[in-house]
Amino acid sequence: MQNKGLIKFFAILFALVSIYQLSFTFVASKVKNDAKSFANGNADKEVKYLDSIGKEKVFNLGFTNFTFNEVSDKQINKGLDLEGGINVILQISVKDILKGLSNNSKNPVFNKSLADATADLQGNKPYLDKFFDAFEANSKGTVKLASPDIFANRSLQGEGGVDFQMTDSEVQKIIKRKVDESVESAFGVLRKRIDQFGVTQPNIQKLGNSGQILVELPGAKDVDRAKKLLSSTAQLQFWETYKIEEIGNFLMAANESLKKTEIKTTEVKPVVKDSLSALLTDSKDSTTAKKGENPLFDKIVGQGGGPVLGLFSPKDTATINGYLKRADIRILLPAEQRYAKFVWGIPTTIKDAKAKDVEVLELYALKGNRDNVPAMAGGVITDAKDTFDQSGKPAVSMQMNGQGAKSWEELTGRAYTQKSNIAIVLDDVVYSAPGVSSGPISGGRSEISGAFDVTQTKDLANVLRAGKLPATADIVQSEVVGPSLGQEAIDNGTNSAIIGLLIVSLWMMIYYGKAGWYANIALAINLLFLFGILASLGAVLTLPGIAGIVLTMGTAVDANIIIYERAKEELRAGKTLEEAVKTSYSWRGAMSSITDANVTHILTGAVLFIFGSGPIKGFATTLLIGIITSLFTSIFIARIFIDWNISKKNNLTFVTNFSKNMFNNFHFDFLGMKKWTYLFSSIVVIISVVSLATNGLDQGVDFVGGRTFQVRFEKPIETETVKAELAQVFEGSAEVKVFGNTNQLKITTKYKVQEPGIKADEEVNKLLFSTLKKHYSADITYDKFVNAYEGKKVGILQASKVGPTVAEDIKTNAYWAVLGAMAIVFLYLMISYRKWQYSLGAIAAVAHDVIFVLGIYSLCYKFMPFGMEIDQHFIAAILTVIGYSMNDTVIVFDRVREYLAGKTKGTFAEIVNQSINTTMSRTINTSLTMIVVLLIMFVFGGESIRGFIFAMLVGIIVGTYSSLFIATPVLVDTISKEDKRKVEKAHQES
Repeated sequence: MQNKGLIKFFAILFALVSIYQLSFTFVASKVKNDAKSFANGNADKEVKYLDSIGKEKVFNLGFTNFTFNEVSDKQINKGLDLEGGINVILQISVKDILKGLSNNSKNPVFNKSLADATADLQGNKPYLDKFFDAFEANSKGTVKLASPDIFANRSLQGEGGVDFQMTDSEVQKIIKRKVDESVESAFGVLRKRIDQFGVTQPNIQKLGNSGQILVELPGAKDVDRAKKLLSSTAQLQFWETYKIEEIGNFLMAANESLKKTEIKTTEVKPVVKDSLSALLTDSKDSTTAKKGENPLFDKIVGQGGGPVLGLFSPKDTATINGYLKRADIRILLPAEQRYAKFVWGIPTTIKDAKAKDVEVLELYALKGNRDNVPAMAGGVITDAKDTFDQSGKPAVSMQMNGQGAKSWEELTGRAYTQKSNIAIVLDDVVYSAPGVSSGPISGGRSEISGAFDVTQTKDLANVLRAGKLPATADIVQSEVVGPSLGQEAIDNGTNSAIIGLLIVSLWMMIYYGKAGWYANIALAINLLFLFGILASLGAVLTLPGIAGIVLTMGTAVDANIIIYERAKEELRAGKTLEEAVKTSYSWRGAMSSITDANVTHILTGAVLFIFGSGPIKGFATTLLIGIITSLFTSIFIARIFIDWNISKKNNLTFVTNFSKNMFNNFHFDFLGMKKWTYLFSSIVVIISVVSLATNGLDQGVDFVGGRTFQVRFEKPIETETVKAELAQVFEGSAEVKVFGNTNQLKITTKYKVQEPGIKADEEVNKLLFSTLKKHYSADITYDKFVNAYEGKKVGILQASKVGPTVAEDIKTNAYWAVLGAMAIVFLYLMISYRKWQYSLGAIAAVAHDVIFVLGIYSLCYKFMPFGMEIDQHFIAAILTVIGYSMNDTVIVFDRVREYLAGKTKGTFAEIVNQSINTTMSRTINTSLTMIVVLLIMFVFGGESIRGFIFAMLVGIIVGTYSSLFIATPVLVDTISKEDKRKVEKAHQES
């Protein structure tokens, strides 16, 4: 081997760098364990401890020191499935941005185009492009984007803006730039909020030009709080309010009108006064019927007063909103109140008639106007701090700029004179509505007080200080993983990795003897390099990533197997050990096969990396890095030890007493079996296609949208019981399956998945809790059920949500990924082999494998004891199967090509059969190690990746079969008779 010294130098240097990079992970892990011990289960205390030592030196290398923050930045980060935490994808509403850029245009073509773009769920097409297409279709050239009532308005005119003479294509460029600026602004606002949220190593990144922003909060425990912080637009407004006396007559009239449509009986009962009518002392006919006959008033659970119209249960707010938005009800408002805006306050707790705590919301009526503009906007806020009011209760103090201070003084002066209230409204929720009792407030300083706790005031001050989002940010995809589940995943992944490593290493020693030891040393160095690169790149390690590492161990020895098998052939041909090794490491020996096999594998891995997201991208990353490091260690590191062995004149046979006669003189008529294998495969493909058409697939929420909860109970529970209970509250949309143990369920629902905002998420969580709490002991609470905490054993351990638009994007990406991988490999093989028949044979085998795996999933998903959903993980498995199937096929094809160009006697079919038989040792060895590793992962890897591993396990078995019995026969059958005669003639003459 040439340049052996240089290779040794780089290997040692690379190993030292890897150890250096990994040392930061070990130090960071030690510090975090110390923090856990110090906090003793208190998550807030743990975060504060880590924050307090962020700038302290924790790692001394003698020549330099590193603080904890610096060490944390250099460690291998664990993904949420290992660390626990919250992961969300926020969709910045491009619709809202366009409305803002058009100054809320009333143009019918503009608004119809917005609606059409919203309704269009075509995958992978940005909302802005959908809007432009819809506008072109709706306007038909009659209305321009540069119309004065659309984008050629005052705010967009000027340098770099829109003028009346511009074409639609010119305006589109400007609008795209403005939208990008708004998304960038939202990105900055969210980063400021997250930096102050209180988690270590948060991650935020924009996802291309889609207007989507990925936010990861490792270790975050409070689910509802985190979602509120992220999705709040922080649209602070100050509104004047109506008092109950001013709006009460309307409510009375609305209640009477609703009786006609909401109450079935027409019988009029004697009247009694309720809490609301009692306040309306000037209303002589303020009468109501008995309980049950007042659609509006029967919903009141507590008295109002001042600006508060009444207290209502959260479950009734949707009904009340529906009443107050009806045209036949709003027409009852007096002319001076026709623009009244009804909004809710923050949740508060009162005692009911039985002295039991109940959650309620206050209803307010704001003094609106034609343009729905508040008396004062919140953009004037320059600073906000969490503090305490005069009573010692948590509050938020705000400081305004000069213009804001002047407007605030005028507004408070008017409220003082009129004895009215000012509602402080954030994102259409009233946080407080104080009166002004001491005259106009000057100086621009104010305070928000109410029924807050310290955490709420911190978050409120945080969002006000960070600024408002330029548009609403809807959570279109989310995942919540508890730390206990993350630890289980780490344990499962570690166990499967260790067992897999031991079995692969043991087999290499048993089968190849001393050469197997060299392969094992190369494998250990490969793992060191792999983790070192992951640390250097700042990669995130996920559970599928661990699966990728375990698979790397299975494939790391593949190149060694190919080389060793070639060396054995050369030794049997009478060559010396040195000559055999030199030949096996040459291009004519094993290198061409290794190159072709791994290039096809890298190509499918690259497709997976490009089209994958989250954990799947982590899987692709470790797989790609593993392929490269495996090639380096297998080809160069193992070679160093083999050459050392030769220089010491030691014997090296690449066999043991156990394996020396295995697969020798293997003679099997593979092509003679093709009629039967064609028949068998055809039957399987037909059954699979029929099953796919009739039985379908169990599509996960990744592909169809929905919410998934992994819920663990204290004892085994009946799935049908839970399904029936949840179907009642989720309007029939509830799917329940056992997930692993019988006390753990996977619950899927599409209930309100299309509804934007976090209120729907909270409602689903509360419905789930209220329905299932009867199955738990009495001490279970909503917080314990929903939120994460150290040592959590029951309740929601993992939750995810995928909106329908995101699901459509994922599905589209999946199709392109599979088709793209097959097309790329087809082209590569056609170029490499210079005959399309090789590519056709390989693609036929891969298509066969994919259909086979899909068929198994279609036929078995209803009764298998583990999940067989078609989701992103499954697509990753399919692409991995494509890679390995190609790998096997290429090894066989390389030997076929070699034999067809060689001097072997016989007919064309006999030559091909001989070439296949000579690869059997390599084929069986590689497939066997892969199958064993996958079986270990299937058993020990954990429930969450069991379906993912099963797909690969089936794929590897079928892929080995198709390489031998489908790919090669198709190759032979498609080569012309003339070409076959030429080969046979050349071999007879040689």
